[in-house]
Amino acid sequence: MLVARRTDAVLLLVALVWGSSYLAAKTATVALPVLAVLFARYAISALACGALVAMRRRVWTRDEVRTGSLLGVTQAAVLVLETYGVAHTSAANAGLIISLTIVLTPLLDRSGGRRLPPAFFLAAGLCVLAVGLLTSSTGLHAPRLGDALILAAAVVRAGHVALVGRLTAGRPMDPLHLTTAQTVVGTALFLPLAISHLPRLAHSSASTWFQLIYLALFCSVFAFLAQTWAVQQTSASRASLLLGTEPIWAVAIGISLGGERLTVWASFGAALMIAGTYWGQVIERTHRTTAPPTAKEETAFRTTTPTSA
Repeated sequence: MLVARRTDAVLLLVALVWGSSYLAAKTATVALPVLAVLFARYAISALACGALVAMRRRVWTRDEVRTGSLLGVTQAAVLVLETYGVAHTSAANAGLIISLTIVLTPLLDRSGGRRLPPAFFLAAGLCVLAVGLLTSSTGLHAPRLGDALILAAAVVRAGHVALVGRLTAGRPMDPLHLTTAQTVVGTALFLPLAISHLPRLAHSSASTWFQLIYLALFCSVFAFLAQTWAVQQTSASRASLLLGTEPIWAVAIGISLGGERLTVWASFGAALMIAGTYWGQVIERTHRTTAPPTAKEETAFRTTTPTSA
């Protein structure tokens, strides 16, 4: 019982940390250009992961290097869209819209070869309606730039998560090695783009560095490793339920700490988004567990939980 409670607490903490990442990223991009924020986040994460790898002294495999490098490129694409997006919209909106990943991923990951039930598409439609309400604000209009970028980030993230499942299915790969490879690739990609901003980054305030370190060490390294540990201690269904609270934390933190406000229509959209993603999550999980899982389907838990870099 004590272990179960501890595991639940860790998963809720991971969801809270991921939910808080949107406000942290938004605050950091006020002080620094987006590319500088991304480079610093990746570089600090790479240093931390490298230190952990050095302490364990485990041998890398070619599959880990190749897979981690490829995933590093797709993960970088997600964070570019996500960070530019949150710089132009509210943290609450970003956290809610990105949760579309939960229902988009099963649509992209067809490794099981079975069709999703019609109810899943109803849940997805509910989420699409929620996005419309979230982006309408004071009236119906085209999505603002930030909302559109976060929506694009949700689509790319869904593809990234589906790719993770496809590339790691049935292959023994060390999660820390994969994470380290991704952070090194991200650092290499963003260094030449952010090099002109390095003097400004070096002279950033203590509060800005706190945001960058928080994004790197807590929202990236800690959250991933804690999630990996916790999932091994509980069921995938319970873990996905607890990690699925990420958008709730994003809204709560955006409003309470960021001073953001939701209009009546946006609040209705937030409720629909949370209901739609939970409904879709339950339908997909039930559908997946009604038949004996294949090797690839055993990794499908990743497709029902939001992931942050």
